[in-house]
Amino acid sequence: MGSLAAGGALRPSHAQGTDEPIPTAFIGTGNRGSALLKGTLNEAGVKVVAVCDIKPDRLDRAATMAARDTPVTYSDWRRIIDRKDIKAVFIATPCDLHVEMAIAAYQAGKHIYCEKPIGVTAESVNRLWRAGKDSKLVFQTGLGLRSSARNRTVIAKIHEGIAGKVVMIRAHRTADDDLDHNGSSADWFFNAKRSGDVIVEMAVHNLDVCNWVADSRPAWAAGAGGALVWPDDPPGRTNMDGYTLTYEYANGIKFTFTQVFFHPNGMPGGGQSTMVYGTTGGVDLSTATYFPRQRGAQPVKLMEGAGGPGGSSQYDSHISGFFNAIRTGEPVTAPLKVGCIGTLTAILGREAIYRKKMMTWSDLAVDL
Repeated sequence: MGSLAAGGALRPSHAQGTDEPIPTAFIGTGNRGSALLKGTLNEAGVKVVAVCDIKPDRLDRAATMAARDTPVTYSDWRRIIDRKDIKAVFIATPCDLHVEMAIAAYQAGKHIYCEKPIGVTAESVNRLWRAGKDSKLVFQTGLGLRSSARNRTVIAKIHEGIAGKVVMIRAHRTADDDLDHNGSSADWFFNAKRSGDVIVEMAVHNLDVCNWVADSRPAWAAGAGGALVWPDDPPGRTNMDGYTLTYEYANGIKFTFTQVFFHPNGMPGGGQSTMVYGTTGGVDLSTATYFPRQRGAQPVKLMEGAGGPGGSSQYDSHISGFFNAIRTGEPVTAPLKVGCIGTLTAILGREAIYRKKMMTWSDLAVDL
């Protein structure tokens, strides 16, 4: 399937000159879109020429943030796609809209930064893959952990064999409370048909990192979960608040993943972690530490200053990588193929939970 460690990226054949400002637009200016806009405004040689959102308060806030560039404001995203002067577009809308917008941007010849997940169904992800797999346009998926210096350093050492042959991965993602039931994203987040459920909307980040570590994609998944603490809260809720999954990768690596929103504050084992087990030792990716299996052996720090989940700088690097690829033709860290496989990994797990059966990759009926 090609190396996921390298990203499987194609070099664009029409890199833009480095002296030309890149006319850029934003579709979706909520929490994530605003963060991306802020990062983009810090990029040299980029001009934000248009912003789009259906919520007037968000649109006004974005226009104010980008006032330096005097962007045009739109409530219809198609107006941005139709503008031939726009070379790059950021898509940061609710998840169920990503595929339609990304395909339209491809067809209009625009470079694309598409927030994760890139789709919410296997069928829609497959459509996007077909639309873009042969394109030379830059496509960066919003899987910012791919641009984390810690992850890139430590995972390279794992692939070099620091812990021997990788045989198992164990990861989790926990929070001490549910997403705000009255927050600005509550109108779509709790609707699994729009968000893809929490595994697709949120945990795709974690699952993609584990795909990267394994340098493979899952062969099958099985699991269980549901709305365990907040059933029908908020009213009409269709997404989960907790689940656990087991995957087996195509190369035989075993992987377990758990996500909950009800891990009490202060209870040990919270937050996010990724533990990698090999034949000669283990690696805690979250602290960039290698633990040899020999009794009495001391842990080895693989990268200094690498505690915590990664920080905001990885997302600045992710944005910079997108524009650098446009200018120079260098590959991005999370191209379309990586985004598709990460999203499909999450969808595979979700469907195993929903259908209460082991789901195989072939059950997804996709082309990759």
